Amino acid sequence: MSAPLFLVSALPQREAFTLDGPEGHHAATVQRLRVGEELLLGDGQGGTATAVVTAAGRGTLDLRIISRGYAAAPDPRLVVIQGIAKGERGELAVQAMTEAGVDEIVPWAAARSVVQWRGERGDRARDKWVATAREAAKQARRPWLPLVAPAASTREAAARATLVLHEEAKDRLTTVDLPETGEIALVVGPEGGIAPEELAVFESAGARTVRMGDPVLRTSTAGVAALAVLSTRLGRW
Repeated sequence: MSAPLFLVSALPQREAFTLDGPEGHHAATVQRLRVGEELLLGDGQGGTATAVVTAAGRGTLDLRIISRGYAAAPDPRLVVIQGIAKGERGELAVQAMTEAGVDEIVPWAAARSVVQWRGERGDRARDKWVATAREAAKQARRPWLPLVAPAASTREAAARATLVLHEEAKDRLTTVDLPETGEIALVVGPEGGIAPEELAVFESAGARTVRMGDPVLRTSTAGVAALAVLSTRLGRW
């Protein structure tokens, strides 16, 4: 089993380091790491350090850094413009897409989204997405944390959209041309699908509609399935 990853605000510059706070509590109390075991520290921006536990306390671990590394940011970046979903489906989508390698998630306030993010409720909902992405990135040992952007309107989403998943599209995601650099921004509709007027906005902005196959996937699974296709085509997988 690979060493667990714990996130820190900045990687230690010295050999000795104490992991405390919430991450230290999780490492020492929840995962019960002991002297001699290895773990990874990450700053969420590509930097990592391998460390060995030299002492375990109550909610803290003393560490010795044994190596450091850096992973360059992926190019092109994979962005999913995710229609805001009802209940836990949105968080499920964020978790799965993070594990599959998404680089940025843009919550989209679609016309057919059952839930609308407004005011404090919207702030709390986005905070849940951020926390979900953080924990999923740790589980997947990702050196880069995906960004969760503020909620976007349809026109704001269309300004970035490259591809739009749509069940009636003629082109397939497996064969459509992909940019070699920059970003690929994929639109995933909410439970009720993408409204015709929204589709017109995306297409007029230059986005291309694509489909994956005959089955119609849920909003919580369509994004991760599409990311699997894109990651394979781009050589990430």
